[in-house]
Amino acid sequence: MAITELPQPGTEAGREGLAALLADPRHAVIALDFDGTLAPIVADPEQARAHPGVVPALSALAPLVGAVVVVTGRPAALAVAYGGFAGAPGMEHLTVLGHYGAERWDAAHGEVRAPAVHPGVAAVRAGLPALLARVGAPDGTWTEDKGRALAVHTRRAQDPERAFELLRDPLAELAAAHGLMLEPGRLVLELRPPGVDKGAALTGFLQERAARSVLYAGDDLGDVAAFAAVEKRRAQGMPGVLVCSGTVDGDAPVRELADRADLVVPGPAGVVALLAALAAALGVGR
Repeated sequence: MAITELPQPGTEAGREGLAALLADPRHAVIALDFDGTLAPIVADPEQARAHPGVVPALSALAPLVGAVVVVTGRPAALAVAYGGFAGAPGMEHLTVLGHYGAERWDAAHGEVRAPAVHPGVAAVRAGLPALLARVGAPDGTWTEDKGRALAVHTRRAQDPERAFELLRDPLAELAAAHGLMLEPGRLVLELRPPGVDKGAALTGFLQERAARSVLYAGDDLGDVAAFAAVEKRRAQGMPGVLVCSGTVDGDAPVRELADRADLVVPGPAGVVALLAALAAALGVGR
């Protein structure tokens, strides 16, 4: 893997966060989204796999920092499998927080731990096919059952944006009727339990690890809550770096993230280059 020069954040807060991380890496947390950040976005989420440089970069970086955590909307076990994390050298203390923090996998014991599934998920699962038929969901619309949540994808529809807007309100009503919430993403609408988001998951992990600095990288609307959590911690005195994983297919990055990010990198390949450069910079000082 070619090691590039460590990119510098474009904001003062980001530069302060990076300096704090480099000065005291043992108390730093590296937190990463999965899809769109470590793995390229693909039409079929079941075919998503981490960029081939992810495991080598994290294997080099993880032993040099306080903790590495993957925070994802996916089930934790799937993120582990699709990331190739289990048994990877150097990542014996990796944590994966799945379902926005409702599930937890730690490399130390290799088990997924989670509370009971919200009862509204089963009700939505039963009612979703009829709703999609009633509102005339376009061909190509399909549902991903995540176990603790359900996601309706429109990426395969002839007009993905139109299908997305057609389904947004009916799905929000269905979610609310069963005590769930609707989380929009990049051509996906996820129905999941309330009070579970990446911001809460990240905040809890930072407190657990007594972190003194944090770097968070994400790419989509589900990462806004994590960005907000880092911004809140920065306001309280903890340095942090916000990284937006931009797209590489000609589309603009998600503006809600790019406008708040300290650093925008070109998709998973850019994230890998950043992680590898960070590992190289920290390794020099060992």
